[in-house]
Amino acid sequence: MTDSTVFQDIMGSDLPDQMTEAETLANRHTEAALERHKREGMELAVRARWGALAVVAVMIVFLNPGWEMLYHHVVLGLLALVGLLQRRVARVGRSRMELTILFLDLLILTFALALPNPFSHHDWPTSAIYKFEGFQYFYIILAAGTMAYSWRTILAIGIWTSGLWMAVAVAIWWFGTRDTELTAGLQAILGDDPDLMKLMDPSNVNFDLRIQQVVVFLVISATLALSIRRFSRLLLSNAALERERENLSRYFSPNVVEELSQHDEPLKRIQSHDVAVLFVDIADFTAYSSGRDPVDVIDTLREFHAMMEKQVFRHNGTLDKYLGDGLMATFGTPVAGETDATNALRCARDMQTDLERWNRDRARRGDPQIVAGIGVHFGPVVLADIGTSRLEFAVVGDTVNVASRIEKLTRELPGNVAISDATRARVIVESGKKEGALADLVRHQGQSIRGVDHAITVWASD
Repeated sequence: MTDSTVFQDIMGSDLPDQMTEAETLANRHTEAALERHKREGMELAVRARWGALAVVAVMIVFLNPGWEMLYHHVVLGLLALVGLLQRRVARVGRSRMELTILFLDLLILTFALALPNPFSHHDWPTSAIYKFEGFQYFYIILAAGTMAYSWRTILAIGIWTSGLWMAVAVAIWWFGTRDTELTAGLQAILGDDPDLMKLMDPSNVNFDLRIQQVVVFLVISATLALSIRRFSRLLLSNAALERERENLSRYFSPNVVEELSQHDEPLKRIQSHDVAVLFVDIADFTAYSSGRDPVDVIDTLREFHAMMEKQVFRHNGTLDKYLGDGLMATFGTPVAGETDATNALRCARDMQTDLERWNRDRARRGDPQIVAGIGVHFGPVVLADIGTSRLEFAVVGDTVNVASRIEKLTRELPGNVAISDATRARVIVESGKKEGALADLVRHQGQSIRGVDHAITVWASD
């Protein structure tokens, strides 16, 4: 299995096996997820460490009251400062500084637990101090580490701790002080019971118990590492889903993306309900583009589409499709809302406002004005997926055709925004007659539209 050397090192998080380093570096969602996880995890780890050390500081006073406990309080304070330092240097990826501080953390605790307290009045053999059940305090560092470190680092904590603890055992066995008189006296009391003598002898390091301690610690470290590895993969899977969601949002409106993400096959079912359909199109764009640099023409279209698209999404609309120098948007798809007609009308008016502002900027640059017509109609449509291997969300029906024809009427009517009488009536139902977007709309009766066998009433901006 080949892993990325950037994020799958001993201090990083796990990446899917199939990802290359280049893909990982290019995946900003993955990077953001890892950085957020490391930052939040380290903050939790440090707070958990401080809380645990505070509890231990109070506990040891009750268990063994005496001035010599100040030494252990100093050690606890030093470990708290090390935690603060770990938070400052924490980063995603390989960090030798972070590894060094982590090893220093384990080294401090090892010596504090295994070596005599310099302020203690007890003249005990070194191995007697080492045999106190202090090894359990390493579990505090291990548990806090699971909040911030990768599975590899948790394994490293297990291996380093076990190695340090056994190294100290060997050093105490070889160089530690012994009390032969105490051992002889204990031998006289216990008699011929070598097993009990081995257990009680203060000069005996008891390697079998020390081995048991480190083996259990390694097993727990490995178990926690597997759990963290699984969590890391879930974290990265979630980052991949967010990336896919953002990629969808580049092509579909947010409400369609939401519908797609919440249901397995949300658009398969053919459905029909009333929606508001909006068309916007640049007038005489062919004449505008004739003789111009194609790059300038495309740049103009991109600016125009960006403005129009922003307003569609801002008003909870669905960008159905681009139509050359225009676009079609729907409001109430894939699920009908309570203010679809109002949203469509407000979107049209804000499109008009943005277009006027854009034209003022263009005039200052000496560029020609861009005139666009906007038409809105509210009525029943049929919604469904079309296609087989490549699906497209389709909105069809007379409502779409009428909206397109109303947009064309803006070439003949005053103003650049025109809506059908059905749209206006629906806006009044949704938002009342005082709806601001209805202001300055003038009624134009008897408008003939190709494809409709009777004249309709249209309201256009003055």
